[in-house]
Amino acid sequence: MRKAIQFGAGNIGRGFIGYLLSNSGYHVIFADINRKLVDALNKDSKYMVEIVGDKVEKIDVENISAIYSLDERLIDDISEVNILTTAVGPNVLETIAPTIAKGIQRKYKKKNTEYLNIIPCENLVGAADRLKVEVQKSLDQEEKKFANTYVGFINCVVDRIVPPMAGETNNITHVMVEEFSEWVADVTGFKGDIPRIQGMELTDNLLGYIERKIFTLNTGHAIGAYLGYLNNHETIRDSIMDLDIQKIVLGAMRESGEVLIKRHGFQKDKHEEYIQKILGRFSNPYLKDHVTRVGRQPLRKLGNNDRLIKPLKGTIEYGLENENLIKGIAAALSYDYPGDKEAVKMQKILKDNPIEEGIAKITGLDSNLMEVQKIYEEYNKINREAKAY
Repeated sequence: MRKAIQFGAGNIGRGFIGYLLSNSGYHVIFADINRKLVDALNKDSKYMVEIVGDKVEKIDVENISAIYSLDERLIDDISEVNILTTAVGPNVLETIAPTIAKGIQRKYKKKNTEYLNIIPCENLVGAADRLKVEVQKSLDQEEKKFANTYVGFINCVVDRIVPPMAGETNNITHVMVEEFSEWVADVTGFKGDIPRIQGMELTDNLLGYIERKIFTLNTGHAIGAYLGYLNNHETIRDSIMDLDIQKIVLGAMRESGEVLIKRHGFQKDKHEEYIQKILGRFSNPYLKDHVTRVGRQPLRKLGNNDRLIKPLKGTIEYGLENENLIKGIAAALSYDYPGDKEAVKMQKILKDNPIEEGIAKITGLDSNLMEVQKIYEEYNKINREAKAY
């Protein structure tokens, strides 16, 4: 039986990547630092995934085992498998890289020339490139040459929301996931035959899919959070069920979508279907996501190449409508949640500078842009209305 290693037995590792690998006929070896979770997975040799959408479906994922991340036997496992995936968080890639390197070194010593494809499934653009650099730090020249021939590092984009389990459960291996999932991998990164993994799409235009996620899911999510906060809604679902907010969120996703259609050649009707799927995810009653969690770190989210300003720049580049994006950006600038350090810092920037200059500092936009003036006007409107109450 084919085997795959999944670094990270957390909710994404079990509820998304490991689930798809098991469904594709792989025996999945979960490698994790949590001994309690490792022991629980080995005790039952299976775990339950609860998929929530229009209906609730409970599925047992079998054909699995687990190993402690610092167990020396993991090195042998790495040297023998053909697929290695990760869902550990971008900052942990550097930590696991030496272990992966040891597996490649052992593979080299065994003269095992079967291809190994490594697919980091992280919320980080270029995660595979970053992991490859870290792994190669531990390899000598001959081992690097071997790895460059027989080991592929594949960038991908993944998308699935994993909410907290509803109610009490006595089994820490159980996991709840939303119905929607997307896993798109860069076809050009594979070595040898491309593995057939259920639910994994292949593309030679990964940047397009990365921007599609950022400009749709991330843009809509953030705007829904900031407008929800301003209107005293607690969760994203509460916010998106407010039809006035829903109209702006939908409008912003369509405006950013026009940029994607121009830039990457997406079909308009197919992209509209994608937008509607995202909108449906926001209103999923099982996904109790608080607006203050989704809206956290507004300075990062208002960065020049992030989910709000990057699509706005695209509309400027192509001469497209951006009224709703501007409303969303003004709402983000008005986010003053005292429990968020970045929100507090952002409000100080806006207070200590003329508003247009403050907006330019925060967003990286030229203060002379017509769009900055429009953001300023919308920001003033929001704050006038707030003071009226």
